Amino acid sequence: MNRLAGMTSPYLLQHADNPVDWWPWGPEAFEEAKRRGVPVLLSVGYSACHWCHVMAHESFEDQETADRLNEHFVSVKVDREERPDVDAVYMEAVQAATGQGGWPMTVFLTPDAEPFYFGTYFPPEPRHGMPSFKQVLEGVRQAWTDRRDEVAEVAGKIVRDLAGREISYGDSLAPGEQELSQALLGLTREYDPQRGGFGGAPKFPPSMVIEFLLRHHARTGAEGALQMARDTCERMARGGIYDQLGGGFARYSVDRDWIVPHFEKMLYDNALLCRVYAHLWRATGSELARRVALETADFMVRELRTEQGGFASALDADSDDGTGRHVEGAYYAWTPGQLKDVLGEEDAELAARHFGVTEEGTFEHGSSVLQLPQQDGLFDAERIESIRSRLLRARAERPAPGRDDKVVAAWNGLAIAALAETGAYFDRPDLVDAALAAADLLVRLHLDDQARIARTSKDGQVGANAGVLEDYADVAEGFLALASVTGEGVWLEFAGFLLDHVLTRFVDAESGSLYDTAADAEQLIRRPQDPTDNAVPSGWTAAAGALLGYAAHTGSEPHRSAAERALGVVKALGPRVPRFIGWGLAAAEALLDGPREVAVVGAGPDDGAAKELHRTALLGTAPGAVVAFGAAGSDEFPLLADRPLVDGEPAAYVCRGFTCDAPTTDPVRLREALSG
Repeated sequence: MNRLAGMTSPYLLQHADNPVDWWPWGPEAFEEAKRRGVPVLLSVGYSACHWCHVMAHESFEDQETADRLNEHFVSVKVDREERPDVDAVYMEAVQAATGQGGWPMTVFLTPDAEPFYFGTYFPPEPRHGMPSFKQVLEGVRQAWTDRRDEVAEVAGKIVRDLAGREISYGDSLAPGEQELSQALLGLTREYDPQRGGFGGAPKFPPSMVIEFLLRHHARTGAEGALQMARDTCERMARGGIYDQLGGGFARYSVDRDWIVPHFEKMLYDNALLCRVYAHLWRATGSELARRVALETADFMVRELRTEQGGFASALDADSDDGTGRHVEGAYYAWTPGQLKDVLGEEDAELAARHFGVTEEGTFEHGSSVLQLPQQDGLFDAERIESIRSRLLRARAERPAPGRDDKVVAAWNGLAIAALAETGAYFDRPDLVDAALAAADLLVRLHLDDQARIARTSKDGQVGANAGVLEDYADVAEGFLALASVTGEGVWLEFAGFLLDHVLTRFVDAESGSLYDTAADAEQLIRRPQDPTDNAVPSGWTAAAGALLGYAAHTGSEPHRSAAERALGVVKALGPRVPRFIGWGLAAAEALLDGPREVAVVGAGPDDGAAKELHRTALLGTAPGAVVAFGAAGSDEFPLLADRPLVDGEPAAYVCRGFTCDAPTTDPVRLREALSG
């Protein structure tokens, strides 16, 4: 029976024709395991995952392996992007048991959903000391048949251990100057001064940490913080992790030098990095940062936008290499011969020097990932742009990587914030329009009449999975950015609806800590709770930041108090593991700065002087500042109340806690008021 054929997840649909008798996650699968008296194989992955594709081809498409699975197990396939709660709970068990994790995640469960054996990718034959998948299946089958009591004991112990892993919350006070300075010192120790970034290989874009560094510099003037942010952004932008032809970033670099990426392109990475580069330009005026922010925004709109106006989740790492084989990076890598075929000999030599393409290759089979190893200005800019355009057109003729068309609410919230701000900074109303269209889709399709949010949709069909904390927090963040950019108070209202759910359904009333799932969500073996960043900001700290921004807009004490209590975990973790709680540190910077509230009032929507003040306010670097823009006397935003024109002229009011400095009609003075 093909139970995956009607799913909205592209990852599940990729497995719909496997000979494995897959079940989607749900009570029916576990009831079937109880009826048959067999264990459950839980396989978790996502559509852009290279090793997920490899294991699927080697094992799940193999009839002999499928026969063993179908006879001795109930097999459950989960898209981690649709069910981050399921993924988080069992990944925690995998990491606790093995010391590592990754995807595909392979976990064997009792019919009560208790895990007892773990792994990630298993090869079809024994390899490098790793058992084959068939050997694993046979070992688990024998243990289940012959040592059932032992298996139950192990599973029970694992569940008890997981249940005891409550977050150490500290003293429930938000971090202050000392903790943020300690966090900066910790980052300095882990910083790679030769290559940028933090730690060794593999190297991931540290988006949330860079946001903290930029805010810390804006608040304190610490040049070391700005240098780490600026140099890391430049190294990434010049490396192979950045698509030098089409814009946008790959998921991570397999080496320390940002040369060879893992080629999948995720919406969340590009949304976060687009915003970071826009903020870097705002702080420094860097032309490189401006170019990368705009190219990344254009990449998202061009290649990830769906027909409904939302943004698709990802592009695959693999694509057809022209021979029918799916090969990682085939779409992006170039050999000198391929350059010559497109450009001719003379331009090919220039392109090879400019983009770092060598005869030996920097990737596989003599191919190279395009970089910008040389400084700008060494080659004729017009000629380079011609070369880039021709290579991009030629690449478009190659078989393209597959696209996961699933719209994830949280990641679209991040994209909305990035596109709205980038559009406003660089006078690109088309980018703001793209952000508005995505926000409209979320309101129309993902929100029900109680403003509860659905995690995903695809092709205009909403998914069945409830939103988790990051969905509420990141969409609220996107709506708050839209409110500041557009001057449309309705987005502030929608953010408030979402954040009210955070207060009532995700926050622990006694401690102020947050859970990743709502109190009324499906009960798993553990209610997931993690304040640390992964590939995206944690739901916990994203919620703290959005609650703080909403409180700045509205003066709401419950929202501000909840944000302050939530940031207590940053006081505990920030000095110890700053790389993994960057978004929380960034929110703490906003709290220490106020955050500042800016009200810009004008005579009407076509008031040019008011628009100049509005753009100046948006370009202010004060950490986490919020901006309200509208006509004097407007009720669109609470910040606009009782804020009149000054001598008939548009004016800006800079406030903290709704207590304002003297208003100004001068953009220069406003810029100074928001730059330190």
